Amino acid sequence: MSIKKNFFKILARCNKLIVPSMAKKDLTRLSKWQKLIIAYRYYVTTQSLDD
Repeated sequence: MSIKKNFFKILARCNKLIVPSMAKKDLTRLSKWQKLIIAYRYYVTTQSLDD
């Protein structure tokens, strides 16, 4: 496993604990900041997954 993959796996675990979940919210009614949080979490999650 690469250093980059390990970094994103650790970051994904930290996000799960720190960053609020938006799973039950309506995506059309979110503010710009909430959409940014979702995009950030999505990026980190996709980078941490195995190819």
